[in-house]
Amino acid sequence: MENSKQALRIFFSEKRQALSSEKYDEQSLALANQCLKLPIWDLEYFHLFLPIASKAEVDTALILTLLQGRDKQVVLPKVLDEETLTHILLTDGTKIAQNPWGIPEPEGGISIDPTMLEVVFIPLLAYDIKGNRVGYGKGFYDTFLKKCKKEVIKIGLSFFDPVDHIEGIRKEDIVLDYCVSPDQIHSF
Repeated sequence: MENSKQALRIFFSEKRQALSSEKYDEQSLALANQCLKLPIWDLEYFHLFLPIASKAEVDTALILTLLQGRDKQVVLPKVLDEETLTHILLTDGTKIAQNPWGIPEPEGGISIDPTMLEVVFIPLLAYDIKGNRVGYGKGFYDTFLKKCKKEVIKIGLSFFDPVDHIEGIRKEDIVLDYCVSPDQIHSF
């Protein structure tokens, strides 16, 4: 298999889309259960993406339930423009709607500065054994993560195991601390 970012995007997008709904639900549950083993539960501010259904992203509703059950402050991303995310505190009054790209996000609310975040769950298509990741190629998360504290814990979520390497990694690409899959936690 070719390990360019573009080839990996295509391969893992197709692999995710091929999951049956039963396998998707089973894998999302197993992944959420793995998250319980992470050394993060004494922290307070968690950034969590909501899945794009059409892209078969990991169902993060179970992780959201875990966070809310432990009274954590949950912050959701909202797309501001072609390259910028803003970050909205999830409250009982937060209304979620799909944006034009099919991404569920808060319609509005209390904006949280990225420097307050302690843990960021990151969507991805592929990752390697060094913690490099391949997203959709827009750079939203790399731009956002540069605004976070240096010690923020970066956690990828993937249904699949890492590849050996990714071609075309740039020095400005931000490396994960962990990637959680249904079977294990990969630490980098």
